[in-house]
Amino acid sequence: MAEFMPLKPLPIKDRNSMMFVGTGRIDVKDGAFVLIQKDEVRTHIPVGSIVCLLLEPGTRISHAAVKLAAQVGTLLIWVGEAGVRLYSSGQPGGARSDKLLYQAQLALDEQLRLKIVRKMFELRFGEPAPERRSVDQLRGIEGARVRKSYQLLAARFGVVWKGRNYDVSDWNRGDVANRCLSAATSCLYGVTEAAVLAAGYAPAIGFLHTGKPLSFVYDIADLIKFETVVPVAFEIAGQTPRNPDVLVRQKCRDVFRSQHTLSKLIPLIEEVLAAGETKPPEPAPESQPPAIPEPDSIGDDGHRSG
Repeated sequence: MAEFMPLKPLPIKDRNSMMFVGTGRIDVKDGAFVLIQKDEVRTHIPVGSIVCLLLEPGTRISHAAVKLAAQVGTLLIWVGEAGVRLYSSGQPGGARSDKLLYQAQLALDEQLRLKIVRKMFELRFGEPAPERRSVDQLRGIEGARVRKSYQLLAARFGVVWKGRNYDVSDWNRGDVANRCLSAATSCLYGVTEAAVLAAGYAPAIGFLHTGKPLSFVYDIADLIKFETVVPVAFEIAGQTPRNPDVLVRQKCRDVFRSQHTLSKLIPLIEEVLAAGETKPPEPAPESQPPAIPEPDSIGDDGHRSG
């Protein structure tokens, strides 16, 4: 009997960013991950080389396909129309206990949390955060700068801008600029969530953002969104396209590739957390290691070895 090599997750940095799938059935046929559409037309999806697969309304997926995606470390995300609502996500990796405790330790200590927020401010704006400011004060300064950045980009691309305003329950009510921004940020949030999970951290434990399932994802995505997806959104909005979300996705994918975004995300996460200048807590003396150790994997820290 032939022996098969066990499936191993590829590191995030070696993958393509994301793929949206709508209207069809995703299954595993003849060992391949495929999208089956009308008249049983099959489209092969290279699932192991994709960071995340975003499933839009009209998509069904089989147990075998979910299992294969988990084995190769591809995040499945169920989204609403044009990706502007996130309903659920699979988990190809997850928080390692050592990294989860480290992240929680940084978030629960107010002084350490302030160090993290100051580092995020520095990374986002290219200058040290003002001294003797609280987290709330830094959030206010950040908000003012973000609003100004939106105004400048709108003027640059000739877009009428009335502020960030959208209704997640009704995609078509928003103006073109807000629809483009929603589509662009959903692309970035997808790959960022996959990177957070692959690095072994928890998406919900944020520092500037709190109280949301993706708080840490928003923290990290905000650090790079104005150099990646936000200019894309305003550029497309300035063209007044018929299907803005499709063009935004394609352009975001190209930007992720040209700027090597995936190779930067996990090191960026580690750089942010290192600003706390503390080490992960040591295991308790009575702690027991796993009875069956995990085999070595070429995947990232949070990826299961399959």
